[in-house]
Amino acid sequence: VLKPPPPFLPPRSPRRSKTNGRKSQIPLQEQQRRKKKGKKNTVALPFRSVPLGTRKTQAPRGGGMGEETLVQAMPLAPHHHNHVHPNAPDPAVVKHRHDDPAAHAPRTLTGIAAAADAGEVEDVYYARKMLQGVVLRPPSHLPQPEAPPGLTRAVSTPAPNGHREGAPAPEGQRHVERSNSAAAVVDVASIGRFFRDRRDVLSSAINRRISSLKETSAPAPGDACYGVQEIHLPHVKVTVRLKEAIAADAEEDDGYGHSFSGSHIKGRVSFFSRSGCRDCAAVRAFFRQSGLPYVEINLDVFPEREADLASRAGAAARVPQIFLNEKLLGGLVVLNSLRNSGEFERRVREVAGRRCPDAAPRVPVYGFDADAGKEGEEEEREDAMVGIVRVLRHRLPIQDRFVRVKLVKNCFSGADMVDGIVNHLECSRNKAVEIGKELARKHFIHHVFRENDFEDGTQSLYRFLEHDPAVPRYYNFRGSTNDGEPKPAAAVGQRMTKIMVAILEAYASEDRRRLDYARVAASEEFRRYANLARDLQRADVFALPAGERLSFFLNLHNAMAIHAVIRTGQPAGSGAVDRRSFFTDFQYVVGGYPYSLTTIKNGILRGNRRQPYTIVKPFGASDKRLELAETKVNPLVHFALCNATRSSPTVRFYSAQGVEPELRHAAREFLLDGGVEIDLETRTVHLTRIIKWYSADFGQDRDILRWILNYLDPTKAGLLTHLLNDGGPISIAYQDYDWSLNA
Repeated sequence: VLKPPPPFLPPRSPRRSKTNGRKSQIPLQEQQRRKKKGKKNTVALPFRSVPLGTRKTQAPRGGGMGEETLVQAMPLAPHHHNHVHPNAPDPAVVKHRHDDPAAHAPRTLTGIAAAADAGEVEDVYYARKMLQGVVLRPPSHLPQPEAPPGLTRAVSTPAPNGHREGAPAPEGQRHVERSNSAAAVVDVASIGRFFRDRRDVLSSAINRRISSLKETSAPAPGDACYGVQEIHLPHVKVTVRLKEAIAADAEEDDGYGHSFSGSHIKGRVSFFSRSGCRDCAAVRAFFRQSGLPYVEINLDVFPEREADLASRAGAAARVPQIFLNEKLLGGLVVLNSLRNSGEFERRVREVAGRRCPDAAPRVPVYGFDADAGKEGEEEEREDAMVGIVRVLRHRLPIQDRFVRVKLVKNCFSGADMVDGIVNHLECSRNKAVEIGKELARKHFIHHVFRENDFEDGTQSLYRFLEHDPAVPRYYNFRGSTNDGEPKPAAAVGQRMTKIMVAILEAYASEDRRRLDYARVAASEEFRRYANLARDLQRADVFALPAGERLSFFLNLHNAMAIHAVIRTGQPAGSGAVDRRSFFTDFQYVVGGYPYSLTTIKNGILRGNRRQPYTIVKPFGASDKRLELAETKVNPLVHFALCNATRSSPTVRFYSAQGVEPELRHAAREFLLDGGVEIDLETRTVHLTRIIKWYSADFGQDRDILRWILNYLDPTKAGLLTHLLNDGGPISIAYQDYDWSLNA
């Protein structure tokens, strides 16, 4: 919309039109007429009304101040649309305007007046279509898009006002062809013929190439590419293998195909065993030395397989029992006799030369061999108090409280619990207090500061075992408390020991100084051990006899060290201080109390003594775990505890009946295997650094030397006795400690 210039401005100077090259001035009447006519084509915009087809530009500085000029706007994408409208101008006229170079130049008011009637309708039409979101086709003089192959072409004729569809198009309009995707017709037969032709061509080419290779000689069997030929076709790579090579590879890759003394075995050699059995260890060693693959079924790990052994070898059969496929061979005595006569190899070739039938003892499968029988029923039996516990878990007001200048999380008061039991069971408060004490004794709940079992009151705060803030560090805790009936700690410890011994027999080196942690982590034995460790959550360790506590905690420490390496990885650092988190953060909850490697070693086995480089004892004066601590320190325990390093003692597991002689044997083996070295010339005794760290358990220097005399061989004992009795000085040096993983 143009406005007249202010009255104080000088009159506009005439400007030369860029379209016709002559001077012109637009009279006031013409401007008013243009203004009135432009209002008809004005579109309502949020900012300002502007006539379609025109734009307002500022005049050059050479003109008068405030001078405005109407310039014909470019058509709205005229080169990209070709929709025909009943009121649109003739395509020939539009084409002429596009071809005329002068039509694209800025026009003066005189030029606009000359072309208003010709371009105004077209601009308005295109603008309306653009605002409506209509996709327009390109002009007729440009290439038109083609429909994809296989789609029909439908003629779309826009019906003008008063014209019905299907009638001939009015003069001046042309038909617009559109792709009818809704009614697409695909030539399936042509596509099928195309693929068949390509298949025939490819098949004939491969056949010709294979035929040409028949006369060629194959490489030697020892060659890496024996029986393999590659055919390269355009965009295709074909690998041809001979039948002999495929059969040989199938036998090698088959789980039942193995090599024994130059022959190939497709069958299976299996035997039943038990943990710690000497005869089973002899059978295992023979199979390993001979290179004969075998399947071991440990009845201590898989107790449900005892019925299978009884049905095959008789109820009185004792392990080991060896099977060649489904046929029973016998025990160690039979194996030795057959091995000495050479009959064993012949029987292996005869019986195991065929594939193993289904009647043979089946291989234990990870996660599928569930415990059965009486033991399985005990595992599934729930505690009698579980019903009350589940109700209290939902009804008690569990919240964080501020007590003794400390924030105690996830706790409730004893009075709240008594009220919940009274409301649920409709009993007296005294009966409810007794039930609360029973829940605390079974370790469903515990005092937040471990001060008492259970009391009725608002100042006594308790929490459920699963709400302990240290639960993320309990690696025998899987999201919730084990709600089964608590088992005796001694029975759980014995079962865990048998499984760990089976793990050592299967995945450790012959000297037990190296352990394959990767295979242990993927084994069925370790999976069962991890499940069994959950039974320790509420096991009553305080009920253990004094003679069984030592072996129980020795075995628990060594098992936790293996578990810690598998779950947390190889410890970082090369020192006791650097690895403190490994020894303190990995914990089990046993009988409702947390235990780490440090807690077991220094708190229980060493009688609550300080760890090296620390000034705090593991247990406080009011800690109930002090009842489990050894009253007298036995220095032999240092040679029985393995912390997963190469300089630590060999990993072992001990029995409750023979723990003392087993400890002496472990100390003697460790000291003879490099733990003590004597240099007679320099009068120096080189000792393991373990003795230096825990010197408080061994005594003074000469006391240490006299103590280790009992665990040395005659040669070293004689040298050390000579140094002690000649009255001369003796130097003690400590060996470097290898902190690398014993893997």
